[in-house]
Amino acid sequence: MFISLKERITEPEIQEILGYSVFPDPEHLERTVQRYQSDDQLELYGIESEEEIVGVIGFRLMNGGNINMEHISVKPKRRGEDFGRGLILELIALFKPVSITAETDEEAVEFYRAIGFGIESLGEDYPGIERYRCTYQV
Repeated sequence: MFISLKERITEPEIQEILGYSVFPDPEHLERTVQRYQSDDQLELYGIESEEEIVGVIGFRLMNGGNINMEHISVKPKRRGEDFGRGLILELIALFKPVSITAETDEEAVEFYRAIGFGIESLGEDYPGIERYRCTYQV
């Protein structure tokens, strides 16, 4: 089940899952939670399995039917079960975007490529850390 979680962002379970997609620092997670609480354009949805939230996807609805993904994460013990792919497919089904873009690091590029995203290098943000723009045309 794909459900809105924005109103539940203060729940420890939701923050734990969201935390997997942000820099591993409690202050950074706190700032991210505050952004979701204060920015009306940011949405947070989750996917539920067996009455448990197993993954979240945060995004911004842009003009022209585009979606910019801000965060996506799945509980470590549930990875490899296609919940990440499910989050993106549910996002497409519900909001019917023209395109979806996400920025990521090398570790997640293959995840996006396997779903059908085009991959473009953005170069190194920091020495030795390359970033990528992933774009999916619906």
